[in-house]
Amino acid sequence: MSESMIGKLHAMLENKEISCAELTQAYIDAANRDNKELNAYVTLTPEAALETAAAVDKKIADGEGIGLLEGIPMTLKDNISTENIRTTCCSKILEDYVPIYDASVWKLLKAQNAVLLGKTNMDEFAMGSSCETSYFGGAKNPHNINHVAGGSSGGVASAVGGNIAVYGLGSDTGGSIRQPASFCGIVGLKPTYGAVSRYGLIAYASSFDQIGPITTSVEDAAIVFDAVSEYDPMDSTSQGRRGAPVCDTLKNDIKGMKIGIAREYLDGVRDDVRQAVENAADIYRSLGAEIVYFDLPALKYALPVYYILACAEASSNLGRYDGIRYGYKAGSYTDVNDMIKKTRSTGFGDEVKRRILLGTYVLSSGYYDAYYKKAQNLRGTIVNAFKNAFGVCDVILAPTVPMTAFENGHAVSDPVETYLTDICTVPVNIAGLPGVSVPCGYNAKGMPIGMQLIGNTFCEAKILNAAWQYENAANIYRAADFGVKL
Repeated sequence: MSESMIGKLHAMLENKEISCAELTQAYIDAANRDNKELNAYVTLTPEAALETAAAVDKKIADGEGIGLLEGIPMTLKDNISTENIRTTCCSKILEDYVPIYDASVWKLLKAQNAVLLGKTNMDEFAMGSSCETSYFGGAKNPHNINHVAGGSSGGVASAVGGNIAVYGLGSDTGGSIRQPASFCGIVGLKPTYGAVSRYGLIAYASSFDQIGPITTSVEDAAIVFDAVSEYDPMDSTSQGRRGAPVCDTLKNDIKGMKIGIAREYLDGVRDDVRQAVENAADIYRSLGAEIVYFDLPALKYALPVYYILACAEASSNLGRYDGIRYGYKAGSYTDVNDMIKKTRSTGFGDEVKRRILLGTYVLSSGYYDAYYKKAQNLRGTIVNAFKNAFGVCDVILAPTVPMTAFENGHAVSDPVETYLTDICTVPVNIAGLPGVSVPCGYNAKGMPIGMQLIGNTFCEAKILNAAWQYENAANIYRAADFGVKL
């Protein structure tokens, strides 16, 4: 099984086997060395990291106890606001933007003395499935740098998978935590919509966006989720975690649990991925769970519904980037309208402009009813379909992505085909459900395969417990040849 890296390092710090300064410096050195190949980080913050490490070492020297996340080196996706630390969304339009406040999730972790190593690469404004739409170039897959890390949270997955961060926080709008976690052979949790505050997350599509952890083990994902899933009055959609801390409910027997497999989730999936998911189902049977096959025909609407609604919201959310209030501004222009046009034309990348145009189109007069309104109605159909599905099973097992990580450049050459990689992940965001991606095998070329477990709303404890049981029984995790060797 994949052990808790957070737990291991916490014990080392408490037992004074290593100082927090030494641990932090080891990760800083590894990041400086390996980031040249991985391109996981776009901003490194070694001074702030060592300052936090010194505070943790002082607590330990004074005989004070430390929390599980105190002194643990970590990273944040570069769309999570950090006061006085550059936050770019990996876009030219925000290349030099420095927020004046912290996102709520970072405020929570900072209060627990989390050691921030830096901000990580991503698809521009979280729009992409490969990290290659980043203004700074894409993050590489630590299992093979000729392949993408995935997107949009590719930098977090590359850093965690390459062991140049212990864990990180990403955002998931249509699979942007789970897909790169699958590609990089690690764990990614997309919580229930509203379980984790979005305050300070630079918006892509506000009714889909959700922050969550990317880690090397299920237990670590539970630890980080518990730390950030608090109710936040600054986010009107925030509800926080329901019930006891998830960590307290891990490692429970799953005998008799009904694990559902929707046949539609296996349509169009590559043979090696389908086989890995079927093998996982066999392991669940051996643990005493019951595998239930069922139909979920509403899944066929998921991709068009997602791209219509998410792009519509993006066209609205990204209207604020006009060169007047903050961010990049075009150098020469004739009047204010020309300035806004040139700023947005040269400040946004091709994929962002493509999605803004699509969103503006579906919201425009004459097309609103035909596209946007119809998509909203179909969203309700998908929500109800999942409600019915959880009447016949406790959790749903599915592939995370229909394939393994593609080679660098593939997504740029065929963006529409890349959209199809989201087919297994977007239904979770449409319905606001929790989903966790867990490694479940490797293909013939040694690239990781991921499966996801999907639960009903606020059932993070249930899916993480099922994921932990699989992880413990299957022992799939394999570290990439990068990063800190402790």
